[in-house]
Amino acid sequence: MIDPLLEIGPRVTALPIVHGRGDFAWEVRRVMASYDFDCVALPLPASFQSTVERAVLDLPRPSVVVQKELRTNFDSYFSEASGEADDIAGPEELELGASYVPVDPCQGVIAAIRTAMGEHIPRHFIDLETAHFLPHSRLLPDAYALKQVPLQKYAAAVLPFLEPSPHKAWRDRVHFMGWQLRQLSVDYKRILLVCSILDWPWIRAAYLDRELQCPEHDPVNEVKQYQVDPDTLYFALGELPFITELYERARAELSDDAHLSIDGIKELLISARQTYREDYGNRARKVTPRLLAVITRYIRNLTLMDHSFSPQLVDVVTAAKQVIGDGYALHVLAKAKTYHYGSEMGLPEIRMGIDQAAFPDDSISQMSSRLPGPPVTWSQIELVPRPDRNRISQWRQKWNPYQQCSWPPEDELIENFRRAVFDRAAEVMGADLARTEKFTSSVKDGIDIRDTVRHWYDKDIYVKVLPPNRGRLDCAVMLFDSPADPRRYPWRTTWFAEHANESTLAFFASSYLDEPVGPGICLAHYGGSLFLYPPVTIPDIWIDPRLDFTSTLEERLLAAACLHAQSPHIALVSPSPPGPAWRALAREFKKTWVHLPLSRFSDSTVQQLRMVHVLNGKQVRSYAADFIRRS
Repeated sequence: MIDPLLEIGPRVTALPIVHGRGDFAWEVRRVMASYDFDCVALPLPASFQSTVERAVLDLPRPSVVVQKELRTNFDSYFSEASGEADDIAGPEELELGASYVPVDPCQGVIAAIRTAMGEHIPRHFIDLETAHFLPHSRLLPDAYALKQVPLQKYAAAVLPFLEPSPHKAWRDRVHFMGWQLRQLSVDYKRILLVCSILDWPWIRAAYLDRELQCPEHDPVNEVKQYQVDPDTLYFALGELPFITELYERARAELSDDAHLSIDGIKELLISARQTYREDYGNRARKVTPRLLAVITRYIRNLTLMDHSFSPQLVDVVTAAKQVIGDGYALHVLAKAKTYHYGSEMGLPEIRMGIDQAAFPDDSISQMSSRLPGPPVTWSQIELVPRPDRNRISQWRQKWNPYQQCSWPPEDELIENFRRAVFDRAAEVMGADLARTEKFTSSVKDGIDIRDTVRHWYDKDIYVKVLPPNRGRLDCAVMLFDSPADPRRYPWRTTWFAEHANESTLAFFASSYLDEPVGPGICLAHYGGSLFLYPPVTIPDIWIDPRLDFTSTLEERLLAAACLHAQSPHIALVSPSPPGPAWRALAREFKKTWVHLPLSRFSDSTVQQLRMVHVLNGKQVRSYAADFIRRS
């Protein structure tokens, strides 16, 4: 049974909604499926009816139905005054705006029209024809509250805070809709009015006012249907295009779509992960379920800070950037704006923006939605996008092959990691010499719980003794991709230290010229690297004839480490332990591998370390930070 709060009269039931919200569109469909109505009244002028209903039949392909404003007497006043005052624009300079109806599956009014057309329920567009439409919108409680609160309670909670618009044009529209409902109630017994919650109380008052005079229509232009440029579809739809697509897919598959406004965000993150992996290949960070859970918690916190239940796009992109990086955040942003049902419709195309649009004749007009949702504002987030092909081609042409250097922040990062590898390898070396003895007067390096429990019957306590490390490490080898494909890593070189705190570095990596990221800045990815610290001068290992007996990139790197290391122990970071061939290689040079599994280090750290930005001269360091992103 419909709550009495929503009943305007004995024959009229109101459904106050927030325009442009999928949860309210779902509620409209639920109410129309649960109750019988013999008429649906809609807050749009009659001049829009035939075109809007034709556009509804085109769904799921979205479009907009536009009505340009007519020049009024007020406009002609400026035209006559233009000869008297130089600062008044002439008639050819006056920009006339337009109003439009977004034919969006997530619009509650469009959902009502679509359902009524499917059920063959008569539709009546009862709004006043106005030459200049003034939208009435404000921030309202989150639509997702409808999942826990009935619509009548939502409306009752909002009602004390609603205020009428001060514009006479809005009052005329409300009065006309109330008058139209009285006329419809003569012919129909069960009328459903789907209207904005901001207009609902005053439409009800107008309906009950028997002395109300009917306002007159303004002369108006004809309406026209346009398809929306896919790149600007985000500005025409109430929900994200990706979420709107999920609603349409659920409609086609007859699946549950009650919670898609929230569950769709999770689906967005997973879909973006797939395109991110396809784009970056083995260089992509592993977007694990744990990281996705961190992102969703981050989104939740940002949303709660905005006093909302449903996240905004800027919240989703910010969380993706902070947790994983710019690369994944860009894929989330691109995926959020995709809508695969928007095929060619054979209509003129319009480019939408916030409260404005560019028409096919290149004219730009101010736009007012006839179904205005909550106010929309621009938000700013810093993301470093990938450059276009023309810029990449220019940067490649200007590259000087005789100048190259590293980027100091990356040098510092990888040197810190090299020190951490040395420290962990030293711990492993010392652990091999550890022994256990009975406690006498000192606990030495700590109580050995295992041996103490093993000899519980002696009632003695055993302690660990860790002797000091023998010698120092001066060489580390890091293999990030093994076995390495030589075709993937054509760039092989040896770099020497710029100062005493840097290592001598030999490595194989992807070609930096394949991925320019800025003027004089290219990006490569390490496949493997060799560090000698303190730095020493050595021949380039890739042309050293003493290492020609090796057959793979990894073997040449390991052989160079054995040849140039002074310490008998060499730290080796790799995905798997050294095999018999690598151990035999070390024995030949009287060395020993101290293996550290690559999995011991976090995936995010490893992916950051693998990135090496090559600069075309030291002068590029002054602006490199403006183009380099960490992702």
